[in-house]
Amino acid sequence: MDSKTFDLIVIGAGPGGYVAAVRASQLGKKVAVIEKSSQLGGTCLNVGCIPSKCLLDASYKFWQAKHQFESLGINVGKVQLDLDKMMAHKESVLDELTKGIAHLFRKNNIQYVQGRAHLHSAHEVAVTDDDGKTKMLTAESIIIATGSVPQSLPHLDFDEKEIYSSTGILSLQSVPKHLVVIGGGYIGLEMGSVWLRLGSLVTVVEFCDKILGQADDDVRHSLQRSLEKQGMVFKLNHNVVGVSKKDKNKALCLHVLDTTSDESTLPELITCDAVLVAAGRKPQTANLNLEGVGIGVDARGYINVNMHYQTNVPSIYAIGDCIKGAMLAHKAMDEGVAVAEYLAGQAGSVNYDIIPAVVFTHPEIATVGKTEQELKIGNYDYKVGKFSFAANGRAKTIGDTNGFVKILTEAKTDRVLGCTIVGAEAGTLIGQVAAIMEFNGAAEDIARTCHAHPTLNEAVKEAAWAAFDRPIHS
Repeated sequence: MDSKTFDLIVIGAGPGGYVAAVRASQLGKKVAVIEKSSQLGGTCLNVGCIPSKCLLDASYKFWQAKHQFESLGINVGKVQLDLDKMMAHKESVLDELTKGIAHLFRKNNIQYVQGRAHLHSAHEVAVTDDDGKTKMLTAESIIIATGSVPQSLPHLDFDEKEIYSSTGILSLQSVPKHLVVIGGGYIGLEMGSVWLRLGSLVTVVEFCDKILGQADDDVRHSLQRSLEKQGMVFKLNHNVVGVSKKDKNKALCLHVLDTTSDESTLPELITCDAVLVAAGRKPQTANLNLEGVGIGVDARGYINVNMHYQTNVPSIYAIGDCIKGAMLAHKAMDEGVAVAEYLAGQAGSVNYDIIPAVVFTHPEIATVGKTEQELKIGNYDYKVGKFSFAANGRAKTIGDTNGFVKILTEAKTDRVLGCTIVGAEAGTLIGQVAAIMEFNGAAEDIARTCHAHPTLNEAVKEAAWAAFDRPIHS
């Protein structure tokens, strides 16, 4: 197929874009996907979720081999790091997955067009390839799914040699002696964990007085204590106000100011050889000619859409990181399905109250629904059920008892309002709670559902018992 006229054009082949394209094709639409990169999958697959998790998993196994195997009766001798091979493994995983998306496009008869998209009108997109040649594609509807990019700081522009974005930090050729992470959010903590395990001294500089700003207090405190035990250093209430070079050893020197101190206080100097700026992400909406076709954006560049993801230009829609909301791949995927179904005359929708979020540190953190802080602010009448992994048989057998499950319920109805899990496989365990919440289920529904033994899932069951009545095993 090599057409120039379609029912739907999708700009961007990341999680939101490729899923929207596949679902639209399944529903009978003739679809084209425009992607500027030669690699399908967008940020998530190429320089985000997948490569970071490859390195998190590999680095944790390296750490286990050095610090835990001997106690289990496994003697491996001197454990050595082969960073080149670790990076090669990461690249092989990415290659397999990008090829998987290409296969989905072929299977669903989706035309993939590589090049940079430029909106020409409400129904036309100009595509310019790497050779500078431009062709025009036409469609009844257009979906913008261009994702997001790392946010730099005014005095810390990315050079990907010493000052790294979340993209560059995934491909270091050697382990930094001292890595400073600016930002105590999930990206900074995850990537800081990788290089900490591989041998770096890691210092996290956070402007606020806490890490993971939206998380429950007990979650943040638990994770920070755990990371500090692993060797990570935190400087909360600190701001990087400048950077200079030490000529002698070419090291970076960060000028860090305690934001709680008097204005006359001199900045602290932190010498390091690498900096990760993990100060958030911004929508990738520049150079699309949004203004030229009349599409409205807010002050931060997010595209304005209605409940059906429709912009103020009726034929053009937007999903994922380029609209407001959580910047999560699975949120973008669900939006892709929803908008494709809406375009096919169906009732596509996304329940934004039940979107899980996971931090892949060790221990993992997973949340869904309301946090306890949100319930307090909203004056909810609620109950808390909590169970520690220290009392879970499976957690003991794998030697990973750090963490807990906390389930929050409506006091009168027992309806599950939210859940937080800190511990091994938290990101997997949160799924059963999300499913229960999707059907307005109660803690009793979880508690009275038979869970296999011995599994980590039983901690969720016990927390549900604690919220509904009382736990059996504590």
